[in-house]
Amino acid sequence: MTNTTPTRRQQLRLDTTAEIKRVALALLAEGGPDAISLRAIAREMRMTAGALYSYYGTRDELITALTSDMYTSLVDKTEAARDAHPAEAPAARLLAWGEAFRSWAVANPAGFRLVYGDPVRGYKVPEVGAAPEAASRACAGLTGLVAAAWPLQDQGPQEEYTWDDFDPGLADLIKTKFPDLPPGAVALALRVWGRMHGLVALEVYGHLGSQAKDPARLYRAELRDLARSLGLKD
Repeated sequence: MTNTTPTRRQQLRLDTTAEIKRVALALLAEGGPDAISLRAIAREMRMTAGALYSYYGTRDELITALTSDMYTSLVDKTEAARDAHPAEAPAARLLAWGEAFRSWAVANPAGFRLVYGDPVRGYKVPEVGAAPEAASRACAGLTGLVAAAWPLQDQGPQEEYTWDDFDPGLADLIKTKFPDLPPGAVALALRVWGRMHGLVALEVYGHLGSQAKDPARLYRAELRDLARSLGLKD
């Protein structure tokens, strides 16, 4: 049996890597995306810039790793909440996904801003994307929620879509995972995402302020209305 316990040197590197990410997120929370720099992190950690570069060669490399971590953490939470309910309860699964999305965002505002919010000046996204696996899981998860409701939709006159209306990577993903879904279902999934995202973004960025004393209640009402609009019953 292979011993997977990290050596002291390996554990030290893991601990230092985790601390670098924590400091980067703290700088983001305090000063916005432009506050993230390897030199600023090195100062906070009392390291030399050269030592820090042995962990991340560039700031973009660190931002990519941070974004991937945050996105994966978010999708892990939403998937777990959804899967706590059976497939035969699509409304409960949608509500659970949305509630988990909000609770993660409120608990991790800096992470939310990194994944969904402020662009980091000068940052160049790698060709493969910042978090391709987590992004694919999120798209597939939301489309799966819509797939459960799609048979309940009014199939009368509606906006026409073709697969050419969407990113080729997204179209290929959905056609592979949900071969019976038409392109219109993808448009509906994107609209569902917009409704789930909207109030959460306002809350995280402080725009709800004193207008709503109980943002969680407001959001639950939005989710219930969203479920009803999809033909799903509590």
